[in-house]
Amino acid sequence: MKIHILLSTYNGEQFLAEQIQSIQQQTVQDWKLLIRDDGSTDRTREIIREFVAQDSRIHWINENESKNLGVIKSFHNLAQFEEADVYFFSDQDDVWLPQKLELSLAEARKYPAEMPLLVYMDLTVVNQDLEVLSSSMIRSQSGHANTELVQELTENTVTGGVAMVNHALIQLWNQTEDILMHDWYLALLATAFGKLVYIDQPGELYRQHEHNVLGARTWSKRIKKWLRPSLLFRMYWDLIKKSQQQAAFLLDMPLSAEKRELVAAYVTILDQPMHERWQILRQYGLRKNKAFHTLVFTTLIISKFAYRRNK
Repeated sequence: MKIHILLSTYNGEQFLAEQIQSIQQQTVQDWKLLIRDDGSTDRTREIIREFVAQDSRIHWINENESKNLGVIKSFHNLAQFEEADVYFFSDQDDVWLPQKLELSLAEARKYPAEMPLLVYMDLTVVNQDLEVLSSSMIRSQSGHANTELVQELTENTVTGGVAMVNHALIQLWNQTEDILMHDWYLALLATAFGKLVYIDQPGELYRQHEHNVLGARTWSKRIKKWLRPSLLFRMYWDLIKKSQQQAAFLLDMPLSAEKRELVAAYVTILDQPMHERWQILRQYGLRKNKAFHTLVFTTLIISKFAYRRNK
């Protein structure tokens, strides 16, 4: 099985070496690490060069250019660079646990190669010194892990750094504009056309620090939002509308009749009268993973409180 690990870097000098070393310490050793730097201005490029010189499995695909594409396009570029059987996504600041590859590959072998597949794991949330903040990000943030399309339409539980996809799924990934994040969109594709599988074990130490592009929800982050309710509602609506926009791309693809009906219902729900919005939520089971978030989501959809239509 040809295994590619995809690592996109951007000003990651502080933790990059530790991330790569944890990949080198995997129980599975037959892999190729493809690195694309997204325009770093610190020592990141020097660190990459040092690892490439030391390990023939590590390849820097854009050593001679430093264009900033953004995280989604950078990972898409890596995924399209060279064909493999499976692809693992890696952030630049985490620490992979030794059996991460082994456990994901064992699960992947249970499914036919022609079925679009995404396998993902839980994460142990740590601070920048690797002190544990939460033993399970899935349980602390989402309550449970998503495996179905109806769940992924409204909320994502897949984190890229613990995700593995097969080539059949990569072939479906042709959209990089107007999606919330590559891991969420790939999870949508997997639930729409193949299989989304969760392994209830941590695959990495997910480091929280001041420079995270995205990170775990913490109490400090929540309190800052609650102190500014107008901003909070704007963020809720922004997430809802962007998740609808992202889901709408599925309607241009060969969905089954049942899944097309579900996606269309979610994408157009805000265009319906109030009583129909309530019926759609109940009929299709559209909700969030936790009770409080479901209450907020349902209330906003039905009332359209503070809703602003995109111009």
